[in-house]
Amino acid sequence: MSIRFDDRVAIVTGAGGGLGREYALELARRGAKVVVNDLGGSRDGTGHSDAALKVVEEIEAAGGTAMSNGGNVAEYDQMAEMVAKAKEAWGGVHILINNAGVLRDKSFAKMTPDDFKFVVDVHLIGSAFATKAVWDMMRDQNYGRILMTSSSTGLFGNFGQANYGAAKLGLAGLAKTLAIEGAKNNIKVNTIAPTAGTRMTEGLFPDEAFKAFSPDKVAPGAVFLVSEDAPTNVILGAGAGVFQTSYVTLTPGKLLKGDDLSADGVAANWAAITDRTGEIVPQMGAEQSMMIGRALQAG
Repeated sequence: MSIRFDDRVAIVTGAGGGLGREYALELARRGAKVVVNDLGGSRDGTGHSDAALKVVEEIEAAGGTAMSNGGNVAEYDQMAEMVAKAKEAWGGVHILINNAGVLRDKSFAKMTPDDFKFVVDVHLIGSAFATKAVWDMMRDQNYGRILMTSSSTGLFGNFGQANYGAAKLGLAGLAKTLAIEGAKNNIKVNTIAPTAGTRMTEGLFPDEAFKAFSPDKVAPGAVFLVSEDAPTNVILGAGAGVFQTSYVTLTPGKLLKGDDLSADGVAANWAAITDRTGEIVPQMGAEQSMMIGRALQAG
């Protein structure tokens, strides 16, 4: 059964090129009306362009419906205005893909406070602002599909990307909480961690790898995660046509008492504390306390 988005309205941020462009084109091909948002800057966030307009022209030339938006995700008023225009034109917003991002890579020793703040503002605060702008509408219409964009850097770390990694892991945490809060109103919230050859990663990949990791090979995962029958609270890795899932797990741990309840005791019991036998994938933070409670009862 083909996934369709007829009568659905989607917003894709950072959709002037790369991954966002592919998401916007594929959603439009499948029937969605699409707001193509892009500030149009370079990968360090400077400059402007008419990239969003070109994507709209592509969509319309293929028979789809779209509008461009040049709003800055890091400015809440601009996100609220974008959502209001989409509602005025098409009656609502059903899908939001938070894709906009920038890079200012440096080792932490050489990174300025402004470099750190700017990247966090665009990725994390920008995604929160865009999501906040659609949240009440999605609750009122009892339907919403939201996708956050994390990264292997956020999930696992990478040299020279402290700012980017902090923002990207923050997005995974934001998605997990919103998946819980949105459940009663049929709002599903997921996270994608893409690996793709785009404007942001150009020069980081060898030429052949850049081609192999083309954005169109990530788009199927993103489109599925904002579909009617999507799961929720998933972290999906995607790159070069390979799709993976990542999990935050919790080991059963070890109850320490008496003399063992000390730094020395933690050191002495480290193997038991880190033993992954019986580990779980918590669906909410309270499960950590519940697991501790069971350990106390057993002890």
